[in-house]
Amino acid sequence: MSRSDPLDYPFGEVPAPTTPTRVAPGVSWVRMPLPFALDHINLWMLDDGDDMVLVDTGFGTDETRAHWRRILEADGRRISGVVVTHFHPDHLGLAAWIAARDDATVYMTEAEYLEALALWHQLPGHCVADMVAFFRSHGLPEPRLAALEARGNTYRRGVPELPRTHRRIFHGDRLTIGGRHWRVVVGHGHAPEHASLYCAEDGILISGDMLLPRISTNVSVQAAAPLDDALGCFLLSLQRIIDLPGNTLVLPSHGKPFRGIRARIEQLEAHHAERCSAVLQALDRPMSAGELLPVLFPRELDNHQVMFAMGEAVAHLNHLAQRGLVERVSGDDGTVRFARRHRN
Repeated sequence: MSRSDPLDYPFGEVPAPTTPTRVAPGVSWVRMPLPFALDHINLWMLDDGDDMVLVDTGFGTDETRAHWRRILEADGRRISGVVVTHFHPDHLGLAAWIAARDDATVYMTEAEYLEALALWHQLPGHCVADMVAFFRSHGLPEPRLAALEARGNTYRRGVPELPRTHRRIFHGDRLTIGGRHWRVVVGHGHAPEHASLYCAEDGILISGDMLLPRISTNVSVQAAAPLDDALGCFLLSLQRIIDLPGNTLVLPSHGKPFRGIRARIEQLEAHHAERCSAVLQALDRPMSAGELLPVLFPRELDNHQVMFAMGEAVAHLNHLAQRGLVERVSGDDGTVRFARRHRN
């Protein structure tokens, strides 16, 4: 561990896409490419007797399919189950395709399954038009809005097909896989009902996107729930895992496996407190989320990043409003702005 990073990374090298790496008894690490600036996702293979269970499946591209074919043909085992941590395309993308191979059961929380259905079918509140209208109301400039609209339904490109059925999992459920018991830990803020898996016997947390070692998890407000305190939900969810044993091996969806749960959560709490403070300092007048983007993200953003950045900007403003530190001000132009609330 370095002084600048209190986390311990027990694995120096990352695996090639077609070479699973054993990280614990019965647990293998698969690393697949992504077509974004965030260029990879970690997926997990769990031994299940003579079979195996996968945790997440990667983005639905021909390249990812080809990597999985090589892995599964070389391994030779049947897939008995696919656990999907949440609805995002890099996690759910190939779940239907992989599950069909051996008629495997797909395990998801209900909210994640329904969110996937809503986005895939572009239902009200979850469609591109409503996202664009939501961001317009929060002051995103028209050229950016036009670029987002022109992208269309990108969700279907990452998730070519949806599982037709799933087995619903709940917070606190215990999944028995290969004789080990994995407790479902549900978190909110990044996704509606994100499922992490904790094995107390082996001291392993498959954290999904709820806890990442190097980057902060995206926490966004969506058009369907415009007043949501997503950041408050996320910070509260972290309290469900902060007291896990210090030697717990965290298997995240991005970055390297690490140890140091409490230290990482404290870093994230400090990060979001600093971001909220920066927003408050910038509010010398009523401002929209679109105007505050450079405060929260002082770098050039591509269209894919702008979508997440806007959701996160609104999340920080809603959180400050929930705490009574700012108030929403709706102008005659239809733009939602936020003003610092002065206490008497």
